[in-house]
Amino acid sequence: MHILMLTPSLPYPPQQGGAIRNYGIIKGLHAAGHYITLLSFHDRNGLQANVTPLTKYCTRIETVPPPTRTLVNRLRDLIFSGQPDLARRLHSPQFADCLRHLLAENRYDLVQFEGLEMAAYLPLVRHSQPEARLIYDAHNAEYALQKAIFQVDRGTIYRWLAAGYSLVQSQRITRFEGYICQHADQVIAVSDEDAAALGMFRSDGDIGIVPNGIHISDYVPTAERLDLGKHALVFTGKMDYRPNVDAMDWFAEAILPLVLAQIPDTRLYIVGQKPHARLEKLREKPYIEITGWVQDIQPFLYATTVYIAPLRMGSGTRLKILEAMAAGQAIVATVTAASGLNAPTDTIIIADNAEDMAGAIVALLQDTERREQIGERAHEYVKQHYDWSVLIPRLLAIYKGLGLG
Repeated sequence: MHILMLTPSLPYPPQQGGAIRNYGIIKGLHAAGHYITLLSFHDRNGLQANVTPLTKYCTRIETVPPPTRTLVNRLRDLIFSGQPDLARRLHSPQFADCLRHLLAENRYDLVQFEGLEMAAYLPLVRHSQPEARLIYDAHNAEYALQKAIFQVDRGTIYRWLAAGYSLVQSQRITRFEGYICQHADQVIAVSDEDAAALGMFRSDGDIGIVPNGIHISDYVPTAERLDLGKHALVFTGKMDYRPNVDAMDWFAEAILPLVLAQIPDTRLYIVGQKPHARLEKLREKPYIEITGWVQDIQPFLYATTVYIAPLRMGSGTRLKILEAMAAGQAIVATVTAASGLNAPTDTIIIADNAEDMAGAIVALLQDTERREQIGERAHEYVKQHYDWSVLIPRLLAIYKGLGLG
């Protein structure tokens, strides 16, 4: 089968959410014998696509520089376009031209749009190649995510402007995401919760489910270990992403002081690229380190004492949690962070308010044996349920349901 995949960034290196999922799908589809053309946004001054492992899995790779959107552009679209920011974020005449060229030169059995930003190009593909099957792979139920952001931000006075923006965006995304779900031949969600949220947009309610996954074999500790201290808390993620920023803001203000009161040498490591300006105030605290971009997060995962996921907003299956589980770490997470995982209670600790989360963290920091037991069970659970060797057959079954082999 000939497949065209559209991704918002080159899915290599597979270090952050969407890239991990997209890379896993590409690798798995190649192993299943399919031919993949990849069209991605990518800064050509950076890593060249032709020197990555993607060349082993794709028959053709085309990249286009990401568009530059100024604050003026965004304000203009907010006032005059009526479209959500997500629909305009990757609007690029150059990308559209490249896509038209590929569609004119080749006949694809399937075109897969990775995320709502890429689904903005669905009408173009439908017009250019109406016989191709179109799949929207929803990395999040975006309208639900924006509603959750609004609910959190409205509770803080200095975030009211941001809350108003999220309210407007949630309404616009609802219309746009609904249109995409109605016009795609199939929609894929990453969790039961997201499938239920997106099912309202389709007359048959049919939403396929393929959770986020990882290659469990990639998570092997090395002999050399980072020394983060005896009581190290680690959080990983793209640090300009609003749910991650909110999580660290809340944790540093409401939870970490409670932990420090009982274990003063606790240290928090915030690991991830593009730290948002809202987090700058945390750099002043001697017990918090913001690393920025790192080449590999695994050394931090293996050096952590307790991994934390204090997310108050978001949807989908948290790849950050899958990675920490694969690394055999004990995790304390909110209900929101753990949603979609269906993880047994002996593989992850759930705490949903500041006092409970602090208490759970302190208890784990003081109990090495319990941490190790939870980590071992977590590793085995991910291996059985979230390795790509388990998930790719589920994706292929969805294709088969569309009459594709």
